[in-house]
Amino acid sequence: MKLLAAALATALFSLQAAGAARAADLSPAPVQVRQAADRAAAQLMDKYKIPGMALGIVSGGRSYAFQYGAASLEPRKPVTADTLFELGSISKTFTATLTAYAELEGHLSLQDKVSQHLPALKGSAFGEVPLLHLGTHTPGGLPLQLPDDIHDEAQLIRYLQHWKPSCATGACRTYANPGIGTLGLITARSMGGDFTQLMQERLLPALGLHHTYLRVPQQNMPDYAMGYDKNGNPIRLKGGLLAPEAYGVRSTVGDMLAFMRANLEPETLPGKIGRAVAATHTGYFQAATFTQDLIWEQYPYPTPLQALLEGNSPRVIAQAVPATAIVPPTAPRADVWINKTGSTNGFGAYIAYIPSRKIGVVMLANRNFPNDARVGAAYDIIKALDDAP
Repeated sequence: MKLLAAALATALFSLQAAGAARAADLSPAPVQVRQAADRAAAQLMDKYKIPGMALGIVSGGRSYAFQYGAASLEPRKPVTADTLFELGSISKTFTATLTAYAELEGHLSLQDKVSQHLPALKGSAFGEVPLLHLGTHTPGGLPLQLPDDIHDEAQLIRYLQHWKPSCATGACRTYANPGIGTLGLITARSMGGDFTQLMQERLLPALGLHHTYLRVPQQNMPDYAMGYDKNGNPIRLKGGLLAPEAYGVRSTVGDMLAFMRANLEPETLPGKIGRAVAATHTGYFQAATFTQDLIWEQYPYPTPLQALLEGNSPRVIAQAVPATAIVPPTAPRADVWINKTGSTNGFGAYIAYIPSRKIGVVMLANRNFPNDARVGAAYDIIKALDDAP
């Protein structure tokens, strides 16, 4: 705190909306935007010993990126506009978007049963689950992670064949990687392609994201930040079965700003891609303090900080909570706070935005730190900017 993060910060660019692509505008950030970013970064980095951060802010029709600290400590490299951070579970929102796009293309329906796409699961409890429930964490109770002894698709299928629900489909929400991971696998199969290839060659370019990867190209490895675990040891994501679908995306703050703008203004995107982005904001279940969309979580805006903290709390992530279906589902709304957290062993991320206010925050860090700190910092930034004259 005594070393103001302002001394480390550089607002490298301001992006002006132009459809899916965002053209660079090098005008400096307004004082209130810079101050809000610097204050949040200084507090978080000091308290949680975060080596490096990137913050993106959308406000007043523009997008601003700020970089702080070190992308790696040995050798010491600064965070820049090109630095790649692991997004963790924010990756799930990309999978949800690809699924929504596949549905618009007629490759699948969210009402399809799993067994229609994975015939080996016919007759099993999991085979009877509609795809919608894989994208809303409501299939009936899945663990957060796959068991350690599952390494390939054949083992996954055997595991799912023997899966027994702990509650009725749609009756409880259990945050889980296997559900959205399997949905991504099914989506790619329905489209006749490989998931990573479909994301890298179709979805991400359609969103205007040209520095976002599931597999970081060799020429971009120097830009890949080093993560740091709770003991300060360097660490990066090793991958694994369903990792690309559930938590494997790496991206820059500029691309994440473009992705946030796409979600704030899906109508500016061409054709079905804009409709797919908007479709992920449909409200399907009420759980804890929020409405469960297709992966995204939304709250009425304005909403009290305590509701956001509870919805993003370890309890809601780690335990089953009752879920109530919204019938009919709620169409995408503008007067809501939409958010998603993401973590890996060495990285922490958060994205939150309010479509009606055209305002939002994305934070990327190369150390995992508590969700309540991320939510609180974003809340303070958004409140400061939304209350500004």
